[in-house]
Amino acid sequence: MDLNPVILAIPMYFILMAVEIIYERIKNKQSYRVNDAVTNISTGTLQQLTNTFISLFKIGIYTWVYHTASFFELPQNSWTFLLALAFWDLCYYWEHRMAHTINLFWGGHIVHHQSEEYNLSVALRQTSTGFIWGFPFFLPMAFLGIHPIQFVLVGGINLLYQFWIHTEHIDKLPRWFEWLFNTPSHHRVHHGRDPKYIDKNYAGIFIIWDRFFGTFKEEEERPHYGITTPLMSWNPVFANFSHYINLGKWLKQVKSPVDGIKLLFNKPGWFPPYMGGYQSPKKVPDDYHKYDRKIDRIQWYILFQFLLALVINSFYFFKHAEFALTEKSIFAAWIVFSTLIFGFMFEHQKRLVVILELIRLACIPYILSTIILEAWIEQNKWMHSLGLALALFSALFFLRACYRKENKTTQAVDQR
Repeated sequence: MDLNPVILAIPMYFILMAVEIIYERIKNKQSYRVNDAVTNISTGTLQQLTNTFISLFKIGIYTWVYHTASFFELPQNSWTFLLALAFWDLCYYWEHRMAHTINLFWGGHIVHHQSEEYNLSVALRQTSTGFIWGFPFFLPMAFLGIHPIQFVLVGGINLLYQFWIHTEHIDKLPRWFEWLFNTPSHHRVHHGRDPKYIDKNYAGIFIIWDRFFGTFKEEEERPHYGITTPLMSWNPVFANFSHYINLGKWLKQVKSPVDGIKLLFNKPGWFPPYMGGYQSPKKVPDDYHKYDRKIDRIQWYILFQFLLALVINSFYFFKHAEFALTEKSIFAAWIVFSTLIFGFMFEHQKRLVVILELIRLACIPYILSTIILEAWIEQNKWMHSLGLALALFSALFFLRACYRKENKTTQAVDQR
């Protein structure tokens, strides 16, 4: 079983999201949309999938630095654990800050800011490429002599802490807590796309880093969430690569290698003068609308299939260490394919998308009958039958929903 604290907390994540949704129903508020929430969680699924392949590589590098280049060999006790927790958060502050202020690094973090909503599902909207630029910022912990086990644990705790601050429904907390810790109020500012809120409040747990380094901003009014140029897509794979695609297009337009390097390592929004110069963030217009596409009843089919896929995916995340590379690769392909199809279905129901979804459904019996492995090998036939029944039922329901009546599509929903 994967003992990563983030993986172990998966059931609690969904319980708390359910509580938030129920609370919103009671209070007649709404911060969840099915298409947005599914895309948020799908990007998190892709990030955890990436981790199953590269986590040992990252820990391997950290462990190698720890054993070969550490200045000290700190004991593992409660004091060094607290030191590691604070130091991890300081490293996170600078990694996070650089992700916002270096254009290339922004490509590995922009995913987390693309949602135009703010709820607990946004906490799960994570990048699959950010580790490329972010991991080196944490190697000073290895040089200091913080044991790899402590490194993994405090990193998990930091990420777990940041889950609960992604909510609209907790206002200001006691003053002493707001002064010391990151809170929903502080983090709402960080997710704001309003000019006065951009590039503020980078902390993970301790907001004191922002106060000390001059990046703190108090919440005044509720922000407009998202990025300055909205993604306009529910495709989680495209969400991960959209900024890199833009960088590639812009690099083709620069007139010198020096300008290309500046484009990559200056602040997001910087361009050479002949490409328009620096484009500072603009005030959100009064007629701003969130991106949306209404697809009527098909969204409930997608939600059902998404929840079914989450059950299968969760089994993989808990047990992936026991899988051979071939099995991991099959699961990875199915997970990526599923998240892509869900995004495609939210955007349109073209014939090709219908065919791709039927292919995905056809894979369910095989996936279910092979995830049981050695422990339940005698029940594989039963699981295969269950998967076949689910696939057939889903295919019939899907085709009926697609073709019984024409889906109405709209492009926008009111901001508030």
